[in-house]
Amino acid sequence: MIHLTVRRTLDLEAPVAPGRPSHVATASGLVRVGDWLYVVADEPLHLAAFPLQADAPGHGVELSANHQPEAPVSLKSSTPDLEVPCRTGPFNGAPHGALLMLPSGRAEGRRRGAVVPLGADGALAGDARPVDCTALYTQLSRELGPLCIAGAAQTGGLLRLLQRGSGDGGTDALVDLDAERVLRGLEAGALGPDVVRMTRRWELGQAGGMRLAFTAASPLPEGRLVFTATAGSAATTVGGSVVGMLAPDGSPLFLDAPAGTVVLTGVDARVERGRVQVLLLAVSEDGSAPARLLEATLDTPA
Repeated sequence: MIHLTVRRTLDLEAPVAPGRPSHVATASGLVRVGDWLYVVADEPLHLAAFPLQADAPGHGVELSANHQPEAPVSLKSSTPDLEVPCRTGPFNGAPHGALLMLPSGRAEGRRRGAVVPLGADGALAGDARPVDCTALYTQLSRELGPLCIAGAAQTGGLLRLLQRGSGDGGTDALVDLDAERVLRGLEAGALGPDVVRMTRRWELGQAGGMRLAFTAASPLPEGRLVFTATAGSAATTVGGSVVGMLAPDGSPLFLDAPAGTVVLTGVDARVERGRVQVLLLAVSEDGSAPARLLEATLDTPA
């Protein structure tokens, strides 16, 4: 059993749009870079940045790289589908690496990602640039069926994607991309099927009588990967979340559930003082309450 401690709520300095609350309610992914934590938040879509070592409010950054300037924007149908943030290594135009935000791929017409350069201190250091993922996602959908990319993490020479299967018959999978080819693709503004190294289907089991499916990922040293997964039915009823770890070859090393029912949609994992420490993004099932940042120590060798 994983014992969780509440670190903070994700409050914002100001609403990101008129009529919206001054906090993040629904969000996906969690990336720690330097002294900053980043999540992708919804309604409206934005990147929210929070100081790591304090409980001061965060701030929102609009993500408009997927908009067509001449077209009207509808929150429900025309906004970018960016749900999967991860940190990349350096490439031309981003000497300190970048924050890459990938689309889930659920909607065929919304398969553009965005990439934002990072500064040496981990702060955002430029505007979001679009990344066309259409060719890559078309190939993955041929292999895996309906897509819902839920997690991503660069570890070693790979950018590993976690595919979340939808419904009782969905397919969860581990997708390995060649990290160097991904970086070259980011320079060109598009990712194609040539970046794919391997796809591997997964069965995570059940929690609360419902199948578990991936929700987020974070890299660890030596090619390992920490992930979160949440149980839900076709009606999206939530049966709780788990935290797990994969070996460099993709085999399972660890899986455990937090005390109590919690919905986890983001994770950052670090080895500190010989233990695996995780920060976890937790949201309410109906999205009505502020999202929370939790922390825990995993009961597994570092």
